[in-house]
Amino acid sequence: MGGLEKKKYERGSATNYITRNKARKKLQLSLPDFRRLCILKGIYPHEPKHKKKVNKGSTAARTFYLLKDIKFLLHEPIVNKFREYKVFVRKLRKAYGKSEWTTVQRLRDNKPSYKLDRILKERYPTFIDAVRDLDDALSMCFLFATFPRTGKCHVQVIHLCRRLTVEFLNYIIASRSLCKVFLSIKGIYYQAEVMGQPVTWITPYAFSHDHPTDVDYRVMATFTEFYTTLLGFVNFRLYQSLNLHYPPKVNLKLSALSSSLARVTAPNPEDEAEVDEFPVEGESADQEEARRKEQEALEKQKKLFEGLRFFLNREVPREALAFVIRCFGGQVSWDKSVCIGATYDVTDPTITHQIVDRPGLEKQVIGRYYLQPQWVFDSVNAKLCLPVAGYFPGTLLPPHLSPFVSEKEGDYIPPEKLKLLALQRGEEPGEESESGEEEDDEEEDKDATEGSEEEEEKSDQEDEERLKKLEEQRSQSKALPVQVTTGKVLKEDKHRLAQEQQSEEKRLAIMMMKKREKYLYRKIMFGKKRKSREANKLAEKRKAHDAAVKLEKKKSKKARRE
Repeated sequence: MGGLEKKKYERGSATNYITRNKARKKLQLSLPDFRRLCILKGIYPHEPKHKKKVNKGSTAARTFYLLKDIKFLLHEPIVNKFREYKVFVRKLRKAYGKSEWTTVQRLRDNKPSYKLDRILKERYPTFIDAVRDLDDALSMCFLFATFPRTGKCHVQVIHLCRRLTVEFLNYIIASRSLCKVFLSIKGIYYQAEVMGQPVTWITPYAFSHDHPTDVDYRVMATFTEFYTTLLGFVNFRLYQSLNLHYPPKVNLKLSALSSSLARVTAPNPEDEAEVDEFPVEGESADQEEARRKEQEALEKQKKLFEGLRFFLNREVPREALAFVIRCFGGQVSWDKSVCIGATYDVTDPTITHQIVDRPGLEKQVIGRYYLQPQWVFDSVNAKLCLPVAGYFPGTLLPPHLSPFVSEKEGDYIPPEKLKLLALQRGEEPGEESESGEEEDDEEEDKDATEGSEEEEEKSDQEDEERLKKLEEQRSQSKALPVQVTTGKVLKEDKHRLAQEQQSEEKRLAIMMMKKREKYLYRKIMFGKKRKSREANKLAEKRKAHDAAVKLEKKKSKKARRE
């Protein structure tokens, strides 16, 4: 039978992909323009399952895109704008070369521009979709907002990013939706609940920038161009949801995070009616009670610093602390020489907490807590105001635990986390630790005084053991008399019997498993055992570390006594 000859690599998965060079030629775009178009439209390379087949037998490293994505880009109107901009740059260069300044001005006035509103609506059909994808946008905008005025980035982009991030921070303060904070080496991680969606972003520390040479800032600028448009739309909708003016009048006080936002209409307490609560379908009474308690705990957390007045010294990170304190209802101020927007002075008698980061202070006011900045962040993560004893200036701070780590069953839990959980339950673990330390000190004193007595006791015990051994040898050589003794009633341990029965049932159930199920079960059990081994290893390391610290303390105490 005749028929068309089937050529190799012209059917199947090989036809679903296209290389980057072919895609670029198909769209008639340069590599920077093609990359820019893909970033704006949200089209990314794909790794084929059978790369050799798609690459027509070759093993060379190539970037592949889906063919349907490239066909989708063929009818994109923004491609024409890229071409118009190329023509504009060519004409402008020519006019500059000929010194035709009127032509230069005319060309600048008619510079081609484009908007990303339509692309934004294509990529995010609903507002919740945009909120879910806000993590990267916020992180990039916060990064660009800290850039210095160099040739790497346009000044207008830096100012725009700063304005949008300040607007977003003020919304978080107004809605009190911040949940978690974590200080890491990279920067400060924040997590807030926006419209029921968890949004996590990172802000860099306020240090001077050293621009790396191996980073392509043009690619980052393209991402920032899209993210600023996205963040502008999201901020507008979020401000509307809280009945706030948008765009807010960004004055120096607002950018310093010390003043409140203006509302469209003043809230009337008479209009605020109580919302009726109806049980969720299929929810039991216990689940409803648990949900209600969780809601009450969340409302209580939002008022964590309410009624407290903070003053920030000049050496602490002002913006991060001001943002966190105001998110939980606290009032905050700083020295007027540090930044504009201070609301009260250091001499104010109503200040309850002063945040400092220096070991010694010359003047201290009675009735005011002097604490290190970590207390604020740890209190937010613990959802309660922690005891201030471990955060005084000059003291060794406790470990800063990450709130993004949730320990499962069988995982290693550090002792600091156990203390924190005890505090959240309403217990006081501090007293136990203090009493334990006192007991240790007493034991040390006893050991020091009774060392000689122990040596004497040891020698007596050795003599007694020697005599016992001799007596046993003599008794074994003699014939033992046969005696009848009364029996003793042994009580059955019901708990132990139940455990034995349960383990036997489990063993029989494993025996009755199919081969595949048994293999899967063994893999699960192997993973659990490995996790428990790792947890035990970490616990041993911590035990050794605590023992070393304790020994060092003993040596220092002995040195002081001498």
